[in-house]
Amino acid sequence: MDIKLETIGTTLVVKINGEIDHHTAQVFKSEVDREINLRNIVNLVLDFDGVTFMDSSGIGVVVGRYKEITARGGKVMIIRVKPQVDKILEISGLKTILECSH
Repeated sequence: MDIKLETIGTTLVVKINGEIDHHTAQVFKSEVDREINLRNIVNLVLDFDGVTFMDSSGIGVVVGRYKEITARGGKVMIIRVKPQVDKILEISGLKTILECSH
């Protein structure tokens, strides 16, 4: 997995390439949390264009960041979701609490 972080004002854009699974979830969590706290981030955009797979560990990381960002009064959005990952977001219920777009 490869992660690129870009801060635009109080919004963090996270571009992810590869799989978000039990092997990579902790790295994803650590890098995003560090940036959220360092830059006082309010909104989070997760660019899933390069995400090829996500398991329950990835769902847990997204939910954790959602809780952190909403506690700050912000919003979380997932963009450029591939069909195979979109199905996981749908089944997990994440699409009911997050804005998701293809």
